[in-house]
Amino acid sequence: MRSHKRKGRKWLKITGIILLLLFVAVGVYSFTVYNSFKKAVATMHQPIERDISLKRETPVVFEEKDPFSVLMLGVDERKGDKGRSDTIIVLTINPNNNSVKMLSIPRDTRTEITGKGKVDKINHAYAFGGVPMSMDTVENFLDIPIDYYLQINMEGFKDIVDAVGGVRVQNDLDFTEYGVHFAKGEINLNGEQALMFSRMRYEDPRGDFGRQSRQRQIIKAVINQGMSVSSLAKFSDIFTILGKNIKTNLTFEQMMDIQKKYRDAGKTIEQMEIHETGTMINKIYYGIVSPEEKQRIQTELKKQLEIQ
Repeated sequence: MRSHKRKGRKWLKITGIILLLLFVAVGVYSFTVYNSFKKAVATMHQPIERDISLKRETPVVFEEKDPFSVLMLGVDERKGDKGRSDTIIVLTINPNNNSVKMLSIPRDTRTEITGKGKVDKINHAYAFGGVPMSMDTVENFLDIPIDYYLQINMEGFKDIVDAVGGVRVQNDLDFTEYGVHFAKGEINLNGEQALMFSRMRYEDPRGDFGRQSRQRQIIKAVINQGMSVSSLAKFSDIFTILGKNIKTNLTFEQMMDIQKKYRDAGKTIEQMEIHETGTMINKIYYGIVSPEEKQRIQTELKKQLEIQ
């Protein structure tokens, strides 16, 4: 019986989309922790009413290792305010070349808000129509199918960082945010500090691009730290926090398919950036993407998704 349990509960690597936020690979050999993970995913699961993308002829089949995309939205949720998606990241996962491309879209990017009939900042799509309108708008902007979503409550993100024991990052800009000094060089951050670090942009001469770089660095740091976690109690804590702060249309079964078929893809994460020109229109700041830059990004993502 004991031997059966040992063989039956091998290390479970959760590289899946539960953490395309974290892309954490963790070992789970406890039935209790396995069930904790399953319950957390059930809490996270929030399907949306949205037809299959017009940009994809057939649905993604994980068993056949189809490349797919995930829209990650970092949302500030406050009482009485639906909020905006201040963090917009598109991940394209290809198990055939074992890579993930992580594209940050600046929140001030000016584009058509699909379904609203107007041109506005891309992060306003969430305020207008929630996750479905955000997916449709990003899909139209990038001209690729957006297959799944991962919505993260940014206030809860600090709890995720604390759950993995904090993170270590390489800071390339000396600055102070909300009275907290972030020295240049390698620094350790707890959850509250990581949130401040990832949100700052006004003291950064790179503006939103600098903030995107820090956000991606925090995500990768959480990945690395999550991979080193060895305590089963820690896993349970992490799963509970994820369940409270993440929503996704992926099911538990889909995540298990992903961890079986796509686990090696998470070993190579390439970061992409969109180059924009800041412009004032009617006294409102926008990021303008040139047709050439948009074409460059679209071509690279289509190649990653193996779209002709």
